Amino acid sequence: MKIEQFPEYIRPNIMPEPRGRMVYRCLGCNNELDITRLLYTCPECGGVLLLQDKNVKAINDVAGETWRQIFDYRRMLNHKALKGIFRYYEFIAPIIPLDRIVYLGEGHTPLVEANDRMKEKIGIDFYFKNDGLNPSASFKDRGMACALSYINYLAKKENISNLLSVCASTGDTSASAALYASYLEDFLKSAVILPKGKVTPQQLSQPLGSGAKVLEIPGVFDDCMKVVESLADHYNVALLNSKNSWRILGQESFSYEIAQDFDYDVENKAVVVPIGNAGNITAIMSGFLKFLKAGVIERLPKIVGVQSEHADPVYRYYLEESPDKRSFVPVDVQPSVAQAAMIGNPVSMPRVIELVREYNRMAGEKRIFVVQVTEQEIMDAMIVANRNGNIACTQGGESLAGLEKALQAGYVQTGDVGVLDSTAHILKFAVFQEMYFNNSFDPEFNVRPRPELKNAPIMVKPEKIRKYPGPGKPLQGEDMKDFIREMTFEIAKILGLEMK
Repeated sequence: MKIEQFPEYIRPNIMPEPRGRMVYRCLGCNNELDITRLLYTCPECGGVLLLQDKNVKAINDVAGETWRQIFDYRRMLNHKALKGIFRYYEFIAPIIPLDRIVYLGEGHTPLVEANDRMKEKIGIDFYFKNDGLNPSASFKDRGMACALSYINYLAKKENISNLLSVCASTGDTSASAALYASYLEDFLKSAVILPKGKVTPQQLSQPLGSGAKVLEIPGVFDDCMKVVESLADHYNVALLNSKNSWRILGQESFSYEIAQDFDYDVENKAVVVPIGNAGNITAIMSGFLKFLKAGVIERLPKIVGVQSEHADPVYRYYLEESPDKRSFVPVDVQPSVAQAAMIGNPVSMPRVIELVREYNRMAGEKRIFVVQVTEQEIMDAMIVANRNGNIACTQGGESLAGLEKALQAGYVQTGDVGVLDSTAHILKFAVFQEMYFNNSFDPEFNVRPRPELKNAPIMVKPEKIRKYPGPGKPLQGEDMKDFIREMTFEIAKILGLEMK
């Protein structure tokens, strides 16, 4: 649809122009820092940064109903820069010119309603938000689209001609970073650092295919992250982990899309999300808070963070009810099927602590909860979800298991509507499905397949068939008739079919 077809009163608001000023704000010393540098921590105190829009008053002065109309009309607009996460331009990064925005098809992933059988089993209405349908098959593309759009803008503005992006990853971040960096290859190269043996073959193939320099090191993600942080501290590189505040901004679009897809009524929604490095739950909280302050939504939804018992530092932190007595302690992770969440020292933890406090205060009650699930519960939930028409990854299974735990704990009630983050596509984690079906998990995972959920191919080779076809060896005449007849009979017997 073209702008001239829109009502006249809304047309001036549809195509945004860069305006205002953004700064980094340190969560440690509250210092404000210029965004013309690629910063990831505060140079003064080493604290974690959040981006702040100094023009937020002008945004909040626009009526919430007006914002809703702007976003709904932009939904019908065929303009590349505004088709993805930047449909919500003013709430993400309103200083980036539209012609510097990188769009590879990210965002606006579908909400898929659970079928009646799943609703009855779980005891609540719920949806999967399939973020595995992003370009690199994970939610990471939301943040990467924003971070790389900003780098693209800054590079052109500052005449940067040779830059290296780098990230640590359990798989999804590296795939996304390499993909988006390859789109800007005229001035940007990509390197990723992975924990040896802790990334699925499917995920490993993605940065290799995008042309990134892939470096594997011993250890787990937390070890890779320490090395990447050291590189960012001592060399001129663009860090693309969620320590990069621009990543957080892009991932806020997850919240905005949920609000828009439910016609901005999210009061009875419960958004369930794996925690991992804590960037995603940070972004989701921040996004809903921005929409609340601008009047786009009237109430905040519940948010349930989920962690495996094999990597649960945030869950342990919030076990202490008294904020004054809480103390964050990193944990040593154990192997987890939810590899993207296998992080013992999330870099966004300071952001989580601040935003949880503000979120609950703005809600007027506790609306943020954290639950713990087992590896067995994650795998069972993933298999069950996908047997009911979904494409959930292990982290999607973690979300479903987390919803069940939140219901048992009373954090979510039957009148609520669950929105589950399936962060990646099942095909990225097919190796874990195969291990489940074959009962081949290493003992440390503590996963045993439920017999009713196992599945395996059945070899059909009837004894009465004299000859079988092969490559370059087709059957002819009576041999072919014999093959078809006996195969049909045998397969019908296996499937329990009745003759017409």
